[in-house]
Amino acid sequence: MSAALAAFSSVIRPSRVRPLLMALCLGASAAFVSAPASARGPEGIADVAEKVIDAVVNISTTQTVEAKTSDDSKGGGAAPKLPPGSPFEEFFDDFFKNRRGEKGGGPRKTNSLGSGFIIDASGIVVTNNHVIADSDEINVILNDGTKFKATLVGVDKKTDLAVLKFTPPAGKPLTTVKFGDSDKLRLGEWVIAIGNPFSLGGTVTAGIVSARNRDINSGPYDSYIQTDAAINRGNSGGPLFNLNGEVIGVNTLIISPSGGSIGIGFAVPSKTVAPVVDQLRQFGELRRGWLGVRIQQVTDEIADSLGIKPARGALVAGVDDKGPAKPAGIEAGDVVVKFDGRDIKEPKDLSRIVADTAVGKTVDVVVIRKGKEETKQVTLGRLADDAKAEPASAKSQPEPDKPVTQKALGLDLAALSKDLRSRYKIKDSVKGVLIVGVDDGSDAADKRLSAGDVIVEVQQEPVSSGADFKKRIDQLRKDGKKAALLQVANGNGELRFVALSLQ
Repeated sequence: MSAALAAFSSVIRPSRVRPLLMALCLGASAAFVSAPASARGPEGIADVAEKVIDAVVNISTTQTVEAKTSDDSKGGGAAPKLPPGSPFEEFFDDFFKNRRGEKGGGPRKTNSLGSGFIIDASGIVVTNNHVIADSDEINVILNDGTKFKATLVGVDKKTDLAVLKFTPPAGKPLTTVKFGDSDKLRLGEWVIAIGNPFSLGGTVTAGIVSARNRDINSGPYDSYIQTDAAINRGNSGGPLFNLNGEVIGVNTLIISPSGGSIGIGFAVPSKTVAPVVDQLRQFGELRRGWLGVRIQQVTDEIADSLGIKPARGALVAGVDDKGPAKPAGIEAGDVVVKFDGRDIKEPKDLSRIVADTAVGKTVDVVVIRKGKEETKQVTLGRLADDAKAEPASAKSQPEPDKPVTQKALGLDLAALSKDLRSRYKIKDSVKGVLIVGVDDGSDAADKRLSAGDVIVEVQQEPVSSGADFKKRIDQLRKDGKKAALLQVANGNGELRFVALSLQ
């Protein structure tokens, strides 16, 4: 079974194939009968695609991992994930075990595929960090199929960007693309995505800009372009073009219950990508500005009490004793409303602008203190790699080491306590065992379990501690079960079911 077919097997469930095909047929028929010609999009899409497609590359990586007898989400030949009890479960288990010779326990190679684009004729490629993370070998594949080994120039985990370098062939000039200005994008503007979805390579899709400056809480500098251009698994790291053939975003994330495109995709805007790429090329790392304050949202109630109308800015909840803000005279209780001439509407604005400002630059910071505006001059420091760049109003006290009482299925588990409820904002009504850590690459990580989730039940039996959880898992293994059904709650008590492999 090819990597593409394996990927599709895990996305389209057999019971849904016929209704899906019917819906597509009906949609095509309706479009043929009644859709105006303008619905097809501007004529320039084909010209742009022809101009830039040779600059778009496929990224192939190889990683050595411990063998699993079940599925591997990164491997192109992995078994599709199926619900326990599915009529196809036994068939696929037998198929993949026979194909692998039922060998396990030793390391094996897995392959991962993504996209990227060339920005310099010397062989400089931009992609996503998650496309190449933890890889033993990285290959860049041109649109004509030519394959080159690539080296890593640098990565920035906070924006999920990476820069690669490969040596182009002599006498064969590379097609390159340039960054455009994502700040000039308008809602409804046509954009083009090109990439390697489901290992198909060289795929062009088009859509419009659905939203700008979208914050989906995936990182400290969220400001995504949202588009309905079809973006699927394998498009990660590929470019989003405007109709001038300029890169105005890097396709990074999708929201989808099925794993396929439902018309909600996100791209890191070029205004974020370009300076990150410049620093990675120059230094091999990011050198972000640091103000040295903890900030939080200015709510209507806080704004009213501070005499600020309308509610705006970033409230300083604390000042680092060793940070640049301290000697500049910025104090807890100040509200930052302007930084280096740019308005601050909310805390994330301040985080992004400070991070993008050069280390060592002296800037004017306008704060509101006791209802009056004051201007302070601050010389920015450098944000440490391990520093928390996001607003930290809930973390005014140092966090203790995470308390692990049990480890199982790639999860670090702890009994709920008053301190842990406060730290993870978990309601008193939520009962169970708390997840305080998830191993990268585990099935739990693939199923999007994360620190702060609470396991309420295992196989419809309540658990209240790591020992309870481990006991239930051990019993399920003894019973010959292949998966454990977990009932999981978030901090607000909203429930969902997750099946984790026991193999």
